[in-house]
Amino acid sequence: MPKRLAVRLIVSLTLLVAAAAGLSAWVNVSIKERELLNEVTLGADQLSRTLTRVTWEAMLADNRDAAYRILRTAGAEPGIDRLRIFNKEGLVTFTTHPDDPHRVDTSAEACFLCHAAQQPLVRVDVPSRARVFTGADGVRRLGMVTPIYNEPACSDALCHAHPASRSVLGVLDVTVPLARIDREVSDFKVRSAIGMVVVIVLIGLFIVTFSRQFVDKPIRRLIEGARAISAMDLDQPVVVDAPGELAELATSFNVMRERLKTAIHDLHAVTRGLERTVEERTRQLLAAQQRLIQSDRQASLGQLAASVAHEINNPIAGVLNLSHLMRRLLRDDGVPPERLLDFKRYLEQVTAETARVGRIVSDLLAFSRRSAPQTSPADLNQIVESTCSLLSHKLELLGIREELSLDAHLPQAVCDKSQVQQVVTNLVMNAAEAMAKGGTVRVSTSIANGGGWVALRVADTGIGIPEDRLSRIFDPFFTTKEEGKGVGLGLAVVYGIVRAHGGAIDVQSRPGEGTVFTVTLPVSRPATAAAT
Repeated sequence: MPKRLAVRLIVSLTLLVAAAAGLSAWVNVSIKERELLNEVTLGADQLSRTLTRVTWEAMLADNRDAAYRILRTAGAEPGIDRLRIFNKEGLVTFTTHPDDPHRVDTSAEACFLCHAAQQPLVRVDVPSRARVFTGADGVRRLGMVTPIYNEPACSDALCHAHPASRSVLGVLDVTVPLARIDREVSDFKVRSAIGMVVVIVLIGLFIVTFSRQFVDKPIRRLIEGARAISAMDLDQPVVVDAPGELAELATSFNVMRERLKTAIHDLHAVTRGLERTVEERTRQLLAAQQRLIQSDRQASLGQLAASVAHEINNPIAGVLNLSHLMRRLLRDDGVPPERLLDFKRYLEQVTAETARVGRIVSDLLAFSRRSAPQTSPADLNQIVESTCSLLSHKLELLGIREELSLDAHLPQAVCDKSQVQQVVTNLVMNAAEAMAKGGTVRVSTSIANGGGWVALRVADTGIGIPEDRLSRIFDPFFTTKEEGKGVGLGLAVVYGIVRAHGGAIDVQSRPGEGTVFTVTLPVSRPATAAAT
């Protein structure tokens, strides 16, 4: 079916009219054919009765030649195809067609009605005595059988008396062709078909005109109005020249359009007011943000200064105290021999505290002056092996055992080799410092996220990190180490390096079970290509 309503209406009504007209034509043709057939049936019945009456006298006088002459004369008339007489046993006693068989089968169409039951019927109405059949030549014919009853005059006659118990003496079978009826029916069918086509065309034209004028045009204008409203063209009214519901619908569209126009105007006014308010509030927020940024900067600088002063003050105070002690031990002639070991121990402590100050300053410089990574394809396994090789002696002194599990098919990572080496160093040393009583550091590499990334995992068997501190371990100056063992910049530097590489870092830890740091970095080519 078409999508347009008017076209669907036209097609549906036209099909309905065509079906109704076709049904009407079929009914009219059937009625006409039945009327013509009834007319011929009544004529054949009248002819049969007339023939039985005009031959009654000759039959009563047993003058068969006279009766047969009458029948031959009647059979030669136009409109009569055949006349024949046969008795109840099917023996043909007369026929106008000498070629007909001398006996009729009682199961044939001319005898079937009366002989269908076990006992032959005697009284049969007119419609039941008529039959329509098609001959071997393809021509339809009407056959009318008329019983010849055994009247009292026949049963009482002396010449050829029939017993009174015999009700039917024979049957007169009249056959007439139906060619004229068939021609009239065919002509009537043609006229009916032409009339049906004319009616369908006229009604179809009326339906098309009516639908276009009172359905299609108003609906199109309603659609145009709806499209204009959807395009926010609210100055174009919907004009529909149609009565009834479509006019009411157009009025409703116009009312909706006016109300929508008013609502949009009010909304624009409110929006402009809100925009002005938002602009004012934005200016205020920007000013407040600038003040907050300035305050935060000052607070950060204050926190940085306090943290640095605190971290540096402790070793410097130690150096000052040690220098006082060393000055007391020092005499004009040198250090007394009995205090020489103390003097050397104090000097070593001065060296350690001075180195501690240097480390603090180095971490601070690394955090504050972190440069953009100079990336290039690099072998992460080689970076891990070389870094762990440099740290192995220090780990051995701390009683830490290291385990490496490196993926042999690992693709090259896109990274700054020196900065990634710094990441590995900080993570491994953090893991070692978390295991004061010794333990194992496990460093592994693998392919991650379907082959587009490589992963570096550093796991320890240390004391772990409490859950409430996990979210702050990458903050500058935050540390979980004991007092004096770190300034809290190592993981902050690691986090900055990883983020600058476009990677990610994740930490998982449970108190008493250790900590696992996972760093993911992009690769220079797919893992499958690297494996080949």
